[in-house]
Amino acid sequence: MSRTTGKIKIATRVVGVALFLAGTSACTKIDKFHGFAPSNEDLTEVAIGQTTKDDVIARFGPPMSEGALTTNAVYYASSQFVHYGAFAPKEVDRQVVAFRFDSNNVTRDVARYTLQDGKVVALDRRVTEDGINDVSVIGQLLGALGRVDAGAFLGDE
Repeated sequence: MSRTTGKIKIATRVVGVALFLAGTSACTKIDKFHGFAPSNEDLTEVAIGQTTKDDVIARFGPPMSEGALTTNAVYYASSQFVHYGAFAPKEVDRQVVAFRFDSNNVTRDVARYTLQDGKVVALDRRVTEDGINDVSVIGQLLGALGRVDAGAFLGDE
């Protein structure tokens, strides 16, 4: 066996091991956590009819959202996503805790919603219409051919 053949075999093995390690690490599960929702133990510190809105915000921090226009409420939300390799992340857990207050900003109700309780709600749809209406690029080019003036194209006046 010559020296170059031995070096090629070693290099092939190193590349093979590197590809194997890269392939197996690409399939590793990655957990991602977003947001904050108080746990059930944390919620025991909130007394219905006694705890104020300011107390809740001081205890749990700024809320994710406040329902100031329709209801006097604050919302805390957290989500857990699992991501495997090149696949899209999948949401496996969602917790939304809603604190509702009366007109004096005293806690009236506390509710917890999970991923199983929820449904997708489009709050605002901002889409700019392109006006093309499912016409392909080739269809647009062929449609433009009929609008060419032969006299202008050939230079005749």
